[in-house]
Amino acid sequence: MALDISGKIVQKMNKTEGISKAGKPWSKQEFVIETFDTYPRKVCLSVMNDKVNELERYNVGDTINASLNIESREYNGRWYTDVRAWKINSAQAATNGGNSQTGTDTFHADPEPGFSSDAASDDLPF
Repeated sequence: MALDISGKIVQKMNKTEGISKAGKPWSKQEFVIETFDTYPRKVCLSVMNDKVNELERYNVGDTINASLNIESREYNGRWYTDVRAWKINSAQAATNGGNSQTGTDTFHADPEPGFSSDAASDDLPF
């Protein structure tokens, strides 16, 4: 499931680094954005590895658009949810590109394959 969210960065946490079991280095950083909804929401997102460097370009107070994935996993009977951004860009750059929807719907789920909301393309007989 891929979603998009727009908002203002309100907090950036410290970068965490380590070495995986396979011996490869990794880095992770979390940050919080506040949406532009009628009732603004704060969402904590994370970025991994090369995306940490991409996040460094943005400061608290900057408005961004992020594409993200949400995934939950179970560990010892408890569930943990990760909201990971895989693409971040400036809302200003997206506005200049003409494809921003900032300030309106902030969550956009990808449509199901083969789904069309156009009634003219409906092939059902009823």
